Amino acid sequence: IEILQPLSVSLPPTGLPTSKIVLKMDSVTSGYRPGNPVIRDLSFDVTGPERIAVTGRNGSGKTTLLSLVTGELMPWAGKVGVMTAFAMLDQKVSLLDPLTSIRDNFRRINPQADENTCRAALARFMFRADAALQAVSTLSGGQLLRAGLACVLGSVPPPLLILDEPTNHLDIDSISAVEAGLCAYDGALLVVSHDKAFLENIGITRRLELPAAGPAG
Repeated sequence: IEILQPLSVSLPPTGLPTSKIVLKMDSVTSGYRPGNPVIRDLSFDVTGPERIAVTGRNGSGKTTLLSLVTGELMPWAGKVGVMTAFAMLDQKVSLLDPLTSIRDNFRRINPQADENTCRAALARFMFRADAALQAVSTLSGGQLLRAGLACVLGSVPPPLLILDEPTNHLDIDSISAVEAGLCAYDGALLVVSHDKAFLENIGITRRLELPAAGPAG
């Protein structure tokens, strides 16, 4: 069992202005099968360091919405505009290469960072000394998410961070560590999660409730 000390994280600022439009969706309709939209006529903005929880029943299109934001899925109608750099951590933290170490992943994702910056960033998320040399494939769920956060936030944090069900399969100590990292982050957050306590602890400022998907009417 991994015992985590209470985590207090200090991160570099994103420099995101409070008035900057980070993300804009305008009358977006999309899905996977023609004639069967998962998201229909959706419009919303993210301005400055807002922290938005995307909620809704299973099948309402939460992951579809994130795929539209990242460009993995294209809208059938309407426009999606992402006006800043972003990072996405999905449920598998697939941003990380499982065959290499946490340290090597950090250097790949942050090629401008030197070794001292790398080690300091990983230490903020409890990967000190040899712990940073673990292969990603050997990490527990909590360690994996911490490693992902360390790699995307530790050097030059992006102004927008997107998370898909980040607390799934995590124990309480791991969730607390993730919360500490996100509370230290000063950019915009777009989070899909069913975990009400987690959303409250990371300071969600607004909720985007997606309606249940249904037949076009």
